[in-house]
Amino acid sequence: MTSSITGRASKKIIHIDMDCFYAAVEMRDNPALQTIPLAIGGSANGRGVIATCNYPARRFGIRSAMATAQALKLCPGLTVMRGDMGKYRRVSQQLHAIFHRYTDTIEPLSLDEAYLDVSETQCYQNSATLIAEAIRRDIRHELALTASAGVAPVKFVAKVASDKNKPDGICVVAPDQVDDFVRDLPLQSIPGVGRVTLTRLHEWNLFTCADIQACDQTALIQRMGKFGAVLWQRAHGIDPREVEVERVRKSVGVERTLSEDIDQLEACLPWIEHLYQALLVRLEKADASGRICRQGIKIKFNDFQTTTVAHRCESLDRALFDTLLHEAFYRGEGRHIRLIGLSVGLGDDNAPQLSLLG
Repeated sequence: MTSSITGRASKKIIHIDMDCFYAAVEMRDNPALQTIPLAIGGSANGRGVIATCNYPARRFGIRSAMATAQALKLCPGLTVMRGDMGKYRRVSQQLHAIFHRYTDTIEPLSLDEAYLDVSETQCYQNSATLIAEAIRRDIRHELALTASAGVAPVKFVAKVASDKNKPDGICVVAPDQVDDFVRDLPLQSIPGVGRVTLTRLHEWNLFTCADIQACDQTALIQRMGKFGAVLWQRAHGIDPREVEVERVRKSVGVERTLSEDIDQLEACLPWIEHLYQALLVRLEKADASGRICRQGIKIKFNDFQTTTVAHRCESLDRALFDTLLHEAFYRGEGRHIRLIGLSVGLGDDNAPQLSLLG
């Protein structure tokens, strides 16, 4: 344990996450919006989804990727605005200009979220905590917005920490505090553990990182494949990933496990539309316009077998998802469907014209 703490001590990573970014920008620019429930998203009439919402709206249970129609049921007085991505990108550029005052080792995750490695930064006596506070202060004074920060010696802990004291808060996890910090973390706090994975883990009586720590690593990998190895590492506070300055996102996707299995092609179509709207939100947040080169659809059948169909494209084509759905559906040979997912590939992609996997 001492050697792992020593290895962590040389790294100082800050995760900055803006507070309800799109909504916060709109509230800043229009003070009349500051005290009312506000969401940025698509129209309820067009199967729109929520991109983000302010904290008054969150008190009603509204969250990102929720259908706008459902959000309005939870909060009939909700104000829903169309987002202005051009404005949000300009603010994001201002945000990154602030980051670059303190370090050039920056890994953007989206317009409003980034990792910063300040291990070599000389200002503030090389205190990552003081640097994070300075960044948050600059954001507040210059952009009239708030940000939350996590400070830790490893990336995943910094990301989890930034969510601990939201909004407008900071959480610092020193190298000798990492083990205690992760021990009681619920597994859904670990990036990559979604609803389906969490259900499987709960079925195995695994609920916290301490439960994973008590597991046999080999058995966990046999059950969960490569992600089992990642999960075991994160539960032990291990994350060897560097902050990647040239990080390029390769894909964006959304998926949904259905409340009831589907056995008719027509019953899948409303889900495709709903997922497509959620995909548009994620593409905007990832600032991925102009880099789409492939579209794909994933179906998991009720026997837990999965098939994926993908096709190259030059731009996003809504109708192509319906075509891919037909191909994937008939590969099921009558099996019921329990999960549907949509994805797009970004950047250069040397995949063949039609890829049928699974």
